[in-house]
Amino acid sequence: MKKLKTTLAALMIMSSSTIFADGHQLKVGMITTLSGGGSGLGIDVRDGFMLAVKGNQNISVIIKDDQRKPDIAVQLADKMIQSDKVDVLTGIIWSNLAMAVVPAAVNQGKFYLSPNAGPSKLAGKGCHKNYFNVAWQNDNLHEAAGGYANSAGFKNTFILAPNYPAGKDALTGYKRFFKGKLAGEIYTKLGQKDYAAEIAQIRASGADSVFFFLPGGMGIGFMKQFSQSGINVPVVGPAFSFDQGILKAVGDAALGVKNTSQWSKDIDNPANKKFVSDFQSEYGRLPSLYASQGYDTGKLLISAMINAKVDDKDKFRDELRKANFASTRGKFSFDKNHHPIQDIYVREVIKEGKTLTNKIVSVGLKDHSNVYVSECKM
Repeated sequence: MKKLKTTLAALMIMSSSTIFADGHQLKVGMITTLSGGGSGLGIDVRDGFMLAVKGNQNISVIIKDDQRKPDIAVQLADKMIQSDKVDVLTGIIWSNLAMAVVPAAVNQGKFYLSPNAGPSKLAGKGCHKNYFNVAWQNDNLHEAAGGYANSAGFKNTFILAPNYPAGKDALTGYKRFFKGKLAGEIYTKLGQKDYAAEIAQIRASGADSVFFFLPGGMGIGFMKQFSQSGINVPVVGPAFSFDQGILKAVGDAALGVKNTSQWSKDIDNPANKKFVSDFQSEYGRLPSLYASQGYDTGKLLISAMINAKVDDKDKFRDELRKANFASTRGKFSFDKNHHPIQDIYVREVIKEGKTLTNKIVSVGLKDHSNVYVSECKM
């Protein structure tokens, strides 16, 4: 299996093959989670981004591990901005880390391209001309899950998510679209591993369904424990809780579960087919939505560099706004608050041979933006 060497976390590397006429360079600082809980998410974002820029001699990348700690992320960002003189920052997975890093970075004139975290505060009143989210606004996938729950006939759902900005956005998004009643609503500890108490509450609630947002290892722990509990009600979640890494760890307990995503490996367009094939060839595993987001972030960056230098900030910003690249998702554009307008799909967990994966079963939300656009004064 081919792997990106672990020294990437500590070294500046030259990557990626488009060579621009004037040879202008751009330096990227990637701060992401490469160790501890949630490291699989950061590794996938990193690997997708590095695949997108592979061979491009105009882009240099510094990659550092934030250890999922806001104070570490802030220290890394300060060094990258002050000492390393990066032009663009990217990579953060967790919304609490994004809130600690992004406002200061963009106010210092740096561009931030988010390959994952999309907190509501950065989409609405806290939007900024130098901040672009290339993934989604935090509420989006959960809004689609709420809409799916209606179509599935659920009337009394129990909902839970971690107690941090993305968790709060998740349940807000679900409730915005779900028309039934709530059997219960819980915010769990970020990084929690044992869900016995929450599962007991679900059992006692009389819920006809469960919606949860528990990314990374949290989702693995919950799904394993829930499947062993004997509670026989449907489970719905966003793709973060049913992606490739999680499915491998959870096993057959996830079969048949519906989840929502802006990306899936079976989206039928040339860019996505190439991405899936190239990722498997490069890394020896199926890509996740995190990998696709990192990849699209790299492709967006390259597209802006074709017609603008990063030191001409106004022109570079205009090129980013155009989103003139072939997204793995197909149709993709930015709304005025620099968050995506895109389709959100409903997927089902299936088996292809011995491999658990997802297939699209419907479009949950078409050309979907976010509710915070009107609060953004750009």
